[in-house]
Amino acid sequence: MLLGIAIESVSLDTATAILPFVEPIGLLWLNALKMTIVPLVVALLITGITATADAARAGRLAARSVAIFLGAIFLSGLMSVLMTPLLLKLFPLSASAAEALRHGLGGTAEAGPSPTFGDFLLSLIPTNPIAAAAETAILPLIVFTTIFAFAITKLEAPQRATLSGLFKALGDAMLIVIGWVLALAPIGVFALGYALAVKAGVAAFGGLIHYVLILVGIGICCLILGLLLAWFVVGIAPPRFLRAMVPTLAVAVSTQSSLASLPAMLKSSEELGVDPKKADIVLPLAVALFRFTSPAFNLAVVIYVAWLFGIELTPWEMAVGLGVAMAAALSSVSLPGSISFVTSIAPIAVSMGVPVAPLGLLVAVETFPDIFRTLGNVIGDVAATKYAADGVGDEKPAGETP
Repeated sequence: MLLGIAIESVSLDTATAILPFVEPIGLLWLNALKMTIVPLVVALLITGITATADAARAGRLAARSVAIFLGAIFLSGLMSVLMTPLLLKLFPLSASAAEALRHGLGGTAEAGPSPTFGDFLLSLIPTNPIAAAAETAILPLIVFTTIFAFAITKLEAPQRATLSGLFKALGDAMLIVIGWVLALAPIGVFALGYALAVKAGVAAFGGLIHYVLILVGIGICCLILGLLLAWFVVGIAPPRFLRAMVPTLAVAVSTQSSLASLPAMLKSSEELGVDPKKADIVLPLAVALFRFTSPAFNLAVVIYVAWLFGIELTPWEMAVGLGVAMAAALSSVSLPGSISFVTSIAPIAVSMGVPVAPLGLLVAVETFPDIFRTLGNVIGDVAATKYAADGVGDEKPAGETP
């Protein structure tokens, strides 16, 4: 992006002449990224639902934990639906910077007429799931996949294991493909950034900074929500909770990984009075299934892009986005941040009628917001563990989730 601005400042004609050769490289990389979305979403959603169902069978403590996780990610997503438009209203982007960023990311997006409630209901059930996948109709595809996944959970154990293993292998294969695509990210993002710089100039920097700050604002809201839930629901005042969480938060900032923070979270939960035997069950389950901040951040990205492109989101579209964000949160945990950014947000964007193309460039500035994602996630993990453990007496679970 800096190179594009530098060349443009020296010679606009030269920068414009190079653009037709550079921009297609970025678009080709972006198309390769989009290519993996449908099969990966199907595979991860099925494995996520079957894993959640298996976890809920592991005893009362595990079942209570899963219910708490679902409630928490719903509240997280609902907070984002309410707070992101408010932040955009309180801290708007200047018209020139917004126009520059919008032009660089693809111009304007034509918003079709809002469907009626009847049309919306009819669109939920695909008459042909294969056609829905081919047309990237994400919402009906997710509905069919969810029904199919729950049907798998009702099969006998050998059949359930066979189908779950098949989709697990499909998901793993697609992750390898995405890994190859992301290995070319420096080239693809460079090409997209160069095109953005030539089309939009230095004003695009202001737009990207504004985007990052809005996401950081949502991250701060997630931290506040987590502390409020720990206080009013779990019964731990913020000073005591934060004192116990200091080592965990330090690890979270340095690693940006909930999994790497697991040993520190175990110690923090013990300091908060959680039975270590219960923490040994719930916290690994939380790391495997629960991302407290995922719906909030992912919805914030989509709402920001919609706002930037002048797309008016209806309450129904917001509700659909929240539902898809919850499903995506369960199906993309434990993935690297750059992968989960695309696989989690693209289905939400498509289901809400928001352009997907900007994600290819926005992933390049995800590092700083990702710190707040991890901080919120570890706070949510420990608070949920305390609440789950306090509500269940000593038991010998039918099985433990490693």
